[in-house]
Amino acid sequence: MTETDDQATDPRRGAARASGPRSSPTQALFRRLFVLNGLVFTVGTLVLALSPATVSSPVLLAEIPVLTIGLALILAVNALLIRTSLAPLEALTTLMRRVDLLRSGDRLVDSGNGDLINVIETFNAMLDRLEAERSASSAHALAAQEGERERIARELHDEIGQSLTVVLLGLKRAVDRAPEELREELHGVQETLRSSLDDVGRVARRLRPDVLTDLGLLSALNALATEFSQVSGVPVLRRSKPDLPVLSAEKELVIYRIAQESLTNVARHASARKVELSLLTEAGTVVLRVADDGLGGVRQEGAGIRGMRERALLIGARLHITAVPGTGTEVRLIVPMTAEGS
Repeated sequence: MTETDDQATDPRRGAARASGPRSSPTQALFRRLFVLNGLVFTVGTLVLALSPATVSSPVLLAEIPVLTIGLALILAVNALLIRTSLAPLEALTTLMRRVDLLRSGDRLVDSGNGDLINVIETFNAMLDRLEAERSASSAHALAAQEGERERIARELHDEIGQSLTVVLLGLKRAVDRAPEELREELHGVQETLRSSLDDVGRVARRLRPDVLTDLGLLSALNALATEFSQVSGVPVLRRSKPDLPVLSAEKELVIYRIAQESLTNVARHASARKVELSLLTEAGTVVLRVADDGLGGVRQEGAGIRGMRERALLIGARLHITAVPGTGTEVRLIVPMTAEGS
């Protein structure tokens, strides 16, 4: 490839050559520190040369305090300048330790001295790129996961569910023709089979929430809360705004899945006596809130919570989890409202 073609395919390279070579952050910092140190020692030399203070050989006892004060001032000014120049490095190190791609928006702001602005801008651009790449990969993974869930749910309903239904009908005919001493035992098998068929249907509905597509988000959340109460025995207090704004199918699915995962965590870990599930609007956002009065105190975020954070990032939402030991856990999903199609 020729140089002309290379510049045509990569306009940034051509722009960089047009603007001339750019010094590296290390060279810029070296020049600044060198100039500052040179300036400090030059001023100190001029003060000694032009002031009436003199130094004898050997040094007199009265001159020692003057030399000590002068040296202390030079070192103090030099330390202040170097500390100011290197201060962004400490903030950068702190950010590098705490940065988490699942919590977007954490960026370093230049303190204003301009020494490390190139490093700060490069690091922030790297975080932007990594978050975009992670969001894209998470979107592909979650889309594949939803597709696999739909396939499994369809197989459970169309194959296993129908097979169990056929067996249940055949068993009913067998019960009708069976001797009296076997009917009670066959009735027990029949009830077990009917319960298994209900379990298969419940699992299929959890994998593929048809009610979300057919009846909407509020109905899907109500059905989810009802099923949760039936299985766990924990009552759910529901609060919702009936005239919610129109949300995209992707946002509705994310809200539903996060509510589902939150209720699952309550059933598994919280030992709660009651749960509150609300979907309201606040200041241009739709807020999902799932709160319980259980054990609280999430010690470590597992795959479920990290999956919730990944889903929230896909739609530009913010997820906050507050867990107070002995008080309970609150999950808040804040979804920005945008102009959505019907």
